[in-house]
Amino acid sequence: MNTHLRSATDDERSETLLVFLPGAYLKPEEFERHGFISAVRERHLAADAMLVDADVSYYYDQTLSDRLQADVIEPQRARGYTSIWLVGISIGGFGALIHELARPGSVDGIVALAPYLGRRVLGAEIQKAGGLRTWHAPTGPQPDEEPDRKLWPFFQQYLEAQPSRNLPPLYLGFGLNDRFAGNHRLLADALPPGRVFTTEGGHDWPQWRELWRSMLEVLPLPLQGRPRQPVTQSQAMAAPPPPAKPWAIAA
Repeated sequence: MNTHLRSATDDERSETLLVFLPGAYLKPEEFERHGFISAVRERHLAADAMLVDADVSYYYDQTLSDRLQADVIEPQRARGYTSIWLVGISIGGFGALIHELARPGSVDGIVALAPYLGRRVLGAEIQKAGGLRTWHAPTGPQPDEEPDRKLWPFFQQYLEAQPSRNLPPLYLGFGLNDRFAGNHRLLADALPPGRVFTTEGGHDWPQWRELWRSMLEVLPLPLQGRPRQPVTQSQAMAAPPPPAKPWAIAA
């Protein structure tokens, strides 16, 4: 995988790395062009950025997780990054999630912006069952081995009273009119308060840019010169971005 590193400051490297995974047929440099990197710098966050050229071929041949681990995660850990977050848009968000499925605990956090979450038929099945809180994953042989069959049971881990320490915090952002919003709402209902962000609009850069800037206000990333204090649940709920449970609107 080709990568492009952007440091938080011009004179030193941070211990935190944000790994950006683009959407289908998007170029990694578009994160920079649409202000994602400058938004990090404006907030004086001590987080470097790595733009990853993870095109759709890695998804078609199902090598995304192996290449991401071998070409990005492991080398950057060896270079001294103690905290690595995956930030993915659309299929890039899907990539971040299936990487966690394949390599549990290998990253420290995930930001999924308008992620593709698999086939709508599975989402409809979960919706019919009353949502992730009441849905039971099928047991026994499955008709196929597509990753989305494992993705939804993985999301149910976020509903546990005491999730595993290896389960990375997951932040979700999406437009209320996004074409994947039906599945987004199902996932949103499983996440803790303060980790779901919404905006008006659909599946495009203006929405992703607005969501990213809102998320940066609460993501537990260090500030330059000192660690950033973790956001408490009450602070997260008081943050301005999302109204209470907007994803509960019928799709």
